[in-house]
Amino acid sequence: MIGLEQHTDPRGSLSVVEAGTTVDFAIERVYYMHGQDESSPPRGLHAHRTLEQLVIAVHGWFSITLDDGFQSTTYRLDEPGAGLYISPMVWRVLKDFSADSVALVLASQHYEESDYYRDYDAFLRDAWSLK
Repeated sequence: MIGLEQHTDPRGSLSVVEAGTTVDFAIERVYYMHGQDESSPPRGLHAHRTLEQLVIAVHGWFSITLDDGFQSTTYRLDEPGAGLYISPMVWRVLKDFSADSVALVLASQHYEESDYYRDYDAFLRDAWSLK
């Protein structure tokens, strides 16, 4: 988890993410997920070959499981002042969304289908060969 720079005063809070400071990658793509709830099917279910991401629960909460092929860890994101860094070659599953959740994703590359692993077994095979 990466703590975000926070500026809070009587007007509220401002959270800051800066490329080269907060994250070590240039931010090339930004998207957000909303409209899910705890009964929604999981999101993610893929890994990236080279793309890096920072995922932030800007509202509500959700869980995200990260799996590098050797170890799996589940995080509950529920704090807009922190983000979860996801390196390349990590399988991710997002689920258990609160009805008011908004998940913001900052990515190091534009969308490129060839960067995706969508088959878990193919991902595992390559992850194991890299170690």
